[in-house]
Amino acid sequence: MFFEGYGYRGRSFEQTYRCYPASFIDKPQLESGDKIIMPPSALDRLASLHIDYPMLFELCNPATERVSHCGVLEFIADEGMIYLPYWMMQNMLLQEGDIVQVKNATLLKGTYVKLQPHTKDFLDISNPKAILETTLRNYSCLTTGDTIMVAYNNKRFYIDIVETKPSAAISIIETDCEVDFAPPLDYKEPERPASSISTSKAPAQVQEEPAEEPKFSPFTGVGRRLDGKFFNPSVAPISSSVPKERQSESTNGTVSTSSSASSRQASGKLIFGSNMNQAAPKGTQKVAGKETDPEPEKKEEPKFQAFTGKKYSLKG
Repeated sequence: MFFEGYGYRGRSFEQTYRCYPASFIDKPQLESGDKIIMPPSALDRLASLHIDYPMLFELCNPATERVSHCGVLEFIADEGMIYLPYWMMQNMLLQEGDIVQVKNATLLKGTYVKLQPHTKDFLDISNPKAILETTLRNYSCLTTGDTIMVAYNNKRFYIDIVETKPSAAISIIETDCEVDFAPPLDYKEPERPASSISTSKAPAQVQEEPAEEPKFSPFTGVGRRLDGKFFNPSVAPISSSVPKERQSESTNGTVSTSSSASSRQASGKLIFGSNMNQAAPKGTQKVAGKETDPEPEKKEEPKFQAFTGKKYSLKG
């Protein structure tokens, strides 16, 4: 069947037009929805075919074979031309004046749609669900793979249609549709802090540490002599003034014979720790100009004790 005057053929509506953005006819409200403006001849043809309302159409770019769906707002365009929202032309890769095929379509009512914002800014809106519901009231249908635009607070947010049910293209007019969101395209998983990685090794590190730290104990070192020689407490030091042949005798620093003591006194040497009991008179003894009572003889001790001898004055 041929519809004279406008080139329409068959029992369905299918026509080719040149497309232009809505800004060419000063219709900025088209950008907030998916409706197009068609020529009056299209309305006459659709009325003769008894097309079901609301009228829905399939748009196809023959150069790239990109397909989308839309509704119609008015029939006031010039013959051979249609006006589309600019975001729809971007989805279909159309330029100004490109050829686009328009065909009437019947779509099922949608039950599920999954959306994915391009940026995380859309989730920062105080109530994104309410904004999305208000925006989708201007849409007649949704197609999987399309990118719709949501205008809010002088800013444009682009959202991808990831999935639709029960078909790849659905009608959303007067229907309850479940909406789900996928993570935004610029969303990144938060990195785990470094402290969480080291927690698994913490118990092993605690076991390796000693149970108790060593306590400080004073005077536990090794004794050293002033002359640099090693100090052996088991051997008593002997005065350097005592001859070597006398070092093998008593270790308490006393000389046992009276003859040796008198000979050393005559030579004018001072002997510390010498035994002068035989040379000194009985009774009292003078030590450094003072009289002292005789003291009982002390028993020899097995270990050497420094500076434990008696003091004597030089005579003669």
